[in-house]
Amino acid sequence: MRIGEIAALVGVTPRAVRHYHQSGLLPEPERRANGYREYGVRDAVLLARIRRLTELGLGLDEVRDVLADDEGRGLVEVLEELADDLARQEAVIRERRERLAPLLAEARAGRLPAEGPVSPELAALLAGLGELPESPMAAKDREILALLDTVVPEAERARLMELMHGAAGSARELYALLDALADVEVDDPRVEEAARALAAVLPDEMAVELPPEGAGGLADTFFADLAPAQSAAVRRAVGLVTERRTERTGRGEAGR
Repeated sequence: MRIGEIAALVGVTPRAVRHYHQSGLLPEPERRANGYREYGVRDAVLLARIRRLTELGLGLDEVRDVLADDEGRGLVEVLEELADDLARQEAVIRERRERLAPLLAEARAGRLPAEGPVSPELAALLAGLGELPESPMAAKDREILALLDTVVPEAERARLMELMHGAAGSARELYALLDALADVEVDDPRVEEAARALAAVLPDEMAVELPPEGAGGLADTFFADLAPAQSAAVRRAVGLVTERRTERTGRGEAGR
């Protein structure tokens, strides 16, 4: 048989046969006087075995190990490893499909947010916000939430979105207060008004120590997108939440 004939018989391409020769999986057959390769039945049997092994998902190095093991022990070990790997892939695919299902349902119903696809937690939070008026601050907030939804670890993300639900009911008023700070000075009285309104709806768990300006990281990215007065209001709000939590903790310890 010529190379085209053995390839057609086994169901591979002549290019694949040449590749198996170059890889050392399929020995080069004897050549005719005219220089053409002459394949026999044994070559076809070996080529068919190589095809079956590669179709199972084995790499060429694994195929080479299996072919070199006359007693078949190597094949058992390789197939067990392959089965374990496929089981892991199956679990990953199942998890992805479970995450995809609610997103697909939302998309088909026309309710997938513009930031989507997003996690179910963020989708629920955005749904709670409802239709918001044209607000630059609302648009920035949704962008930041979409970013956090991607970069924050899953366990922390779920907790964060749960905490943000408390502020959803006051979103319209808060966005209006913060939008009004776009072109004012940082010492404008409205900065303190907005900060206190924001702090009132933020849970104590949002009490964090913000890095100073210019420290870099996600906080800087967030504040750099705000006007100076808006940035001052948000920082002041976090400070107020921290003060509130400290006072409550102190009262709790004093009452023991």
